[in-house]
Amino acid sequence: MKVLVTDRIADAGIQLLCSYAQVDIQTDLEPGQLAAIINKYDALIVRSRTQVDASLIGLGQKLKVIGRVGVGIDNIDVDAATKRGIVVVNAPTGNVVATAEHAVALMLALARNIPQANKHLKSGQWRREDMVGTELRGKTLGIVGIGNVGSQVAKRVQAFEMHVIAHDPFVSEDHARNLEVELVSLDQLLREADFITLHVPLTPATEKLIGGKELEKMKPTARIINCARGGLIDEEAVVSAIKTGKLAGAAFDVFTREPAIDGPLFEEDKIIVTPHLGASTVEAQTSVARDVAEEVLAVLQGRFSKYAVNAPHIPPELVPFMTVASTIGNLASQLMEGQIISTHIKYGGGIANYDCNPVKTALISGLLQQASEERINLVNVGLVAAQRGLKISEEKEITCENYANLLTLQVNTTAGTTTISGTVRHGESRLVQVNDFWMDIVPTGGHFFFCDHLDRPGLVGIIGNITAKAEIDISFMHLSRLRPRGKALMILALDEPLGEEQLQEIRGLPGIYSAKAVKL
Repeated sequence: MKVLVTDRIADAGIQLLCSYAQVDIQTDLEPGQLAAIINKYDALIVRSRTQVDASLIGLGQKLKVIGRVGVGIDNIDVDAATKRGIVVVNAPTGNVVATAEHAVALMLALARNIPQANKHLKSGQWRREDMVGTELRGKTLGIVGIGNVGSQVAKRVQAFEMHVIAHDPFVSEDHARNLEVELVSLDQLLREADFITLHVPLTPATEKLIGGKELEKMKPTARIINCARGGLIDEEAVVSAIKTGKLAGAAFDVFTREPAIDGPLFEEDKIIVTPHLGASTVEAQTSVARDVAEEVLAVLQGRFSKYAVNAPHIPPELVPFMTVASTIGNLASQLMEGQIISTHIKYGGGIANYDCNPVKTALISGLLQQASEERINLVNVGLVAAQRGLKISEEKEITCENYANLLTLQVNTTAGTTTISGTVRHGESRLVQVNDFWMDIVPTGGHFFFCDHLDRPGLVGIIGNITAKAEIDISFMHLSRLRPRGKALMILALDEPLGEEQLQEIRGLPGIYSAKAVKL
């Protein structure tokens, strides 16, 4: 087997590869040069520099696997690889400890003014009186996201005698209890925490998760840290909050645009910046290189890859259900309230005759896509669920009233149960049930509005006026009700998302039980 490595990786990974394959290391190839030789190789290993697009994948006639040293796979066309039956693998856990330690290091630096003290002393200024810090002992740390990295942060700060609270709807209370972490709402976390650290992926739902309104809720003595992804925090809002004394400090290791070497964040002494160093340890670089090498060799040797980010070998009969499964999971994650306890999946009709593990994988991936950067696959779905304390049960029923096939997800939380059902008709995904309401809509990708309300005359017009005032066009509307003047569900497909102002106005109307903006 021949392996091509086009970006620099740690020697440990290279040595492992060389034990079983012929390895060529060419880290200075131009795109045209890479395209000219890719057809010679069974495997390609890259970092973030090499762009692996559909055209390059098409030229790799012998390619069986593409390895990405690290977590992000934005530079790889995974869909194109999947269509060609090429497995894409990455290393989602190798840098977990390094990132967690960096977050703790930044928290300590914020608490004790270490960068500022170093700067002043080296410039000849002995300014002890200006550098008085604060202890971590007895303080409250708020962790947004207690997945792989957040969990490691929680474990480490126990030594500082901190009280740890966390917001993550996608972990069980048992899992949090084992970490000695108290689960709370985001609003409570913002109000109570002395330090806040973010460990969630960047998605449409988490972009600018912390903005001006959220910063207003925080203590003026609080400090915030972002070692996860640029864009989670409104950087300008943080600068403004620090200038006006509404926030004591902040630390950024990641930025909205990278590389970042200037801007408002760099002008404030109370803001610490580091150049995306979360994974930059000798141990982490060695670990991710070894992990990817092991995964690439597993694929080349015909074994399972636990870190595959795609699943190219899906029975053709199940392929149409992958999209509807992912959509159902994604919708449930946005409609559910409370802390997740368990999930139940029911396969009804003809689909029940098949091995439904690929469908379960797509469904759980959709459910967790707002909470985890880790791609879920056939091999790791059980592991990811176990890490979050999720209980997944399954049921098959060959007979299915009204539908040839029906896929149903029930998500049980501390606030109740959210039920979503879908099917495939003429090759199209269709949503047919949301909780107690039956329907038949095509969930085309875009913006939606879901509203539980009391059926009453004029409400549709009032909400239509609110969207009209915001100049948001409605492409279609669905209304389902249990009985006249009883509980009803309104679904609007929108050209643009409803803003928080419009949502609050709708929530203030009589008879509105819930109103949510959804992105599918």
